[in-house]
Amino acid sequence: MDLTQILGYIGALFIGIVLGLIGGGGSILTVPILVYLFYVNPVTATAYSLFVVGVSSLVGAIRNIQKGLVDFRTAIVFSVPAFIAVYITRKYLVPAMPEELFSVGDFLVTKHIGIMIFFAFVMLVASVSMIKNKKVKAVSDTEVNFNYPLVVAEGVIVGVITGIVGAGGGFLIIPALVLLAKLPMKKAVATSLLIIAIKSLIGFIGDVENLDIDWSFLLIFTSISVVGIFLGVYLSNYIEGKKLKKGFGWFVLIMGIYIIYKELTL
Repeated sequence: MDLTQILGYIGALFIGIVLGLIGGGGSILTVPILVYLFYVNPVTATAYSLFVVGVSSLVGAIRNIQKGLVDFRTAIVFSVPAFIAVYITRKYLVPAMPEELFSVGDFLVTKHIGIMIFFAFVMLVASVSMIKNKKVKAVSDTEVNFNYPLVVAEGVIVGVITGIVGAGGGFLIIPALVLLAKLPMKKAVATSLLIIAIKSLIGFIGDVENLDIDWSFLLIFTSISVVGIFLGVYLSNYIEGKKLKKGFGWFVLIMGIYIIYKELTL
């Protein structure tokens, strides 16, 4: 095992710690770690990321279910269009993408570069969301009211984005649950984990049918991330996650810029 692999497994632990501390965001680092430290092809990396994100979110969702914080009706309404979109994206859309997308002058944008640049763009959007940390006005715990068309549309959009980049999309889902499904913030955060788990794991099924999965590596990487979650939850008793969120947002912003620079200067 060389130094980059050791750093990669440390990164897997860090992903889990961040998830445990601030309740999301850490999974957005999964693809860069897999691509740049383990040299995994971006298409395969986004597939592995779906599995890691799905399992990690499921661990968090089970904890929230035990606390009675998950709104199952909302999770089903949002999850169905989301996981259908993820599955179709992973099973048909991503494999159908040509290896050479387009060229700008002498610069050829390949499938590899296109996926990583789009992923970096999602990282930039997510980082701004974390840095600003805007308070979304939530309704009372007793008032739950659906705007079905918008919830379904948001589910499809998040599903396609998740399918392409392999990230959970919590920064898109939580505001949608508060504003469109009228969930209280605490329930929105808890319910989002179940939605992320369902759509990510079902989306991964589309990859199992298309890709040669290195299960031993994937299970080791995921297990380390899950250990990190429990470590992060433990550390959250002593460290306030909200204070770390903005700092982590700046880190994600820098990583997004670095990925764009690296891909455009190959």
